[in-house]
Amino acid sequence: MKIKDIISVLEEMAPLAYAEDFDNVGLLVGNSEAESTGVLVCHDALESVIDEAITKNCNLVVCFHPILFSGIKKITGKNYVERAILKAIKNDIAIFAVHTALDNHSQGVNKIFCDALGLKNTKILVPKNNFIQKLVTFTVPENADKVRNALFEAGAGKIGNYDNCSFNTQGFFTFQGNEESNPVIGEKEKLHTGEEIKIEVVFEKHLQSRILKALFANHIYEEVAYEIYDLKNSHQNIGLGMIGELESEMDEKDFLLSVKEKMIADGIRHSAFLGKKIKKVAVLGGSGSFAIKNAIQAGADAFLTADLKYHQFYEAENQLLLADIGHFESERYTKNYIVDFLRKKILNFAIILSEENTNPVKYL
Repeated sequence: MKIKDIISVLEEMAPLAYAEDFDNVGLLVGNSEAESTGVLVCHDALESVIDEAITKNCNLVVCFHPILFSGIKKITGKNYVERAILKAIKNDIAIFAVHTALDNHSQGVNKIFCDALGLKNTKILVPKNNFIQKLVTFTVPENADKVRNALFEAGAGKIGNYDNCSFNTQGFFTFQGNEESNPVIGEKEKLHTGEEIKIEVVFEKHLQSRILKALFANHIYEEVAYEIYDLKNSHQNIGLGMIGELESEMDEKDFLLSVKEKMIADGIRHSAFLGKKIKKVAVLGGSGSFAIKNAIQAGADAFLTADLKYHQFYEAENQLLLADIGHFESERYTKNYIVDFLRKKILNFAIILSEENTNPVKYL
């Protein structure tokens, strides 16, 4: 199996188009055409992890955090990033990062976080904007089913928990082809009218080329009439953070002690207790201070995230319990999810969970 074949499975799990613009996801180091000897899944692709990959004969390291995040002009081994890259290149080891592509997925980092806490009725906390487009096209009734089904097959027509969604209206067309035309219906240089179906479907914008390819391949017209619109709708199934509910409400201290146990956190920093029960909980794995207001607006009793600064605890505004459980801790089970996903999709192949603890934060 080639590395590119494994990458296809990884992109099924976490489409790279879901990633934030600032991020650096995908194949960071290595040749996708190389045959893979095994996959090592880790949180951070540090030099010690590359050593582990060498020992375990894995030439593909799948990491959550990208070891290459910002641009570098030299690779001399002067810091931990450059040393990891040099060792990977020297030993023909590829590195692939998923990061916010998996953060934004409805089954990704924050769903994993919610599941670890036992939250129910979960939904996206900060839905992704500017990600939905609409295709409008027109064809004759006898071609409508073929076009519509091809668009569905290409990924159009998905709205939340529903597939094959479209809106169709009947009307009539007029056209007159010039002397260079080759109309499927009627004759060139003659005015024609007839019945036509207008088909409207929505799709995620990264699928546009696939959608148009399906349209052109299945439409009978010589000149396919279509329109594409950018929609301002938020995508309710893609985005950062998640909010859900506990099975039963809890006291604030008991709730944090439960979080500490379930997320194996050595310490939790939190805002002042408000003397209220915790039932509705918002989470955002990693650095999530930007979503404090979203958690408040969503009516959360508590918001769990990481990397909060001193003044950001004031932003709780006595409206919710704000807790920093640690960056690594909030994403702790992500690598386990990646391993499980790959093992279900790729049978009889070495998919190994890294034994390296790459959490750089220690507690007394």
